[in-house]
Amino acid sequence: MVKVGILGVGTVGRSVARILIENGDIIEARAGRRIVPVIGAVRNLDKKRDVDIALTDNPADVVDNEDVDIVVELMGGVEEPYRWVGRALKNGKAVVTANKALLAYHRYELQELAGDTPLFYEASVAGGIPVIGALRNGLSANHIESIEGIMNGTCNYMLTRMIKEGAAYEDVLAEAQSLGYAEADPTFDVGGFDAAHKLLILGSIAYGIDAKPEDIVIEGIENITQTDVEFAREFGYEIKLLAIAKRNEKGVEMRVHATMIPQESMIAKVDGVMNAVSVMGDRVGETLFYGPGAGGDATASAVIADIVEIVRGNSGPMLGYKKGLESGLKLLGKDEIVSQYYLKLKVEDKPGVLAAVSSKLGDFGISIESMLQKPSRVEGKVRLLFTTHLCEEKKITMAMEELSRLDVVDEKISMIRIEK
Repeated sequence: MVKVGILGVGTVGRSVARILIENGDIIEARAGRRIVPVIGAVRNLDKKRDVDIALTDNPADVVDNEDVDIVVELMGGVEEPYRWVGRALKNGKAVVTANKALLAYHRYELQELAGDTPLFYEASVAGGIPVIGALRNGLSANHIESIEGIMNGTCNYMLTRMIKEGAAYEDVLAEAQSLGYAEADPTFDVGGFDAAHKLLILGSIAYGIDAKPEDIVIEGIENITQTDVEFAREFGYEIKLLAIAKRNEKGVEMRVHATMIPQESMIAKVDGVMNAVSVMGDRVGETLFYGPGAGGDATASAVIADIVEIVRGNSGPMLGYKKGLESGLKLLGKDEIVSQYYLKLKVEDKPGVLAAVSSKLGDFGISIESMLQKPSRVEGKVRLLFTTHLCEEKKITMAMEELSRLDVVDEKISMIRIEK
């Protein structure tokens, strides 16, 4: 019998305990041994949990418990779970975690600390989608050319409503909060930080890049308007919050931001709260992983899959390698990003304005691919909407600064990156 202790018996923790008990026979048949949840640590013992295991408000009762073989960490946060996971590993206990924030900041320290003790984390990225296992195992013969993912269901739900139904951002956010998809403070989701934590984990597996959230581009969907949605539709794009990692001859780009992508691409068709991750391998080509990215049972399913792997005796290094992966591969800075861009300018409606804008872009070697003019609500003003050909981020940034200084340009210039 394998005994499991759970740090954090919230929505996911309750599901883990319940599934291990209710589906115990089929899990035992697949794992080869009975797996039993025996204790859980919670912050408030007075809160009803509806689980049939012993509860404690002291995590040490779990990580120091000699009867516990595997510790499941579902606490949330960074530093406190880092201490308890570290302590469990030092005690020789295998660990399964779904904590993306913990791994975004401490994955390399934990790999070093774990050594040959299993530390699995499939549920930390995209909930029930087994993309980590695919990168660590199924695609291990491939150099990974790129990863592009819809990794936050809240943002995808909101953008789907904005695009399909013409809803305003503020209205969709309020609805997402009422449905429980977004928190009262939605910044972590709509600001792109949740997706960034997941991207950093995948980037470490694929490229061995030891980056923290502060090292990469992280932007959200707060500034997307119906003007942007209408332009995207007219020119054959969908707008998604994408987490992107891709390599070129200079290094690896890692970034999270709203992105225009062709409507015919597979990932553009992923709507609502669903997640999807596209992985391009140099041998296998493109593979797409699709499914629920959150929710108690979906995330618990991934947690239990990791537990089963440990019980079967499968371990290996946490990130899939023990030494440096592709030595010399560096994280590219923001200025080194190469993309196409969509620009939105509010300008005076008079002759010569378009020529002035085009000339200023040309000063930085930026050529226009398409253009659309739309009326503004302000008399004497119009909206100019551009897409560019490929250029470096530093050039588009400098061009936007110069454009903003033109007397004919009114208000801040908006930009969205385009991936094809």
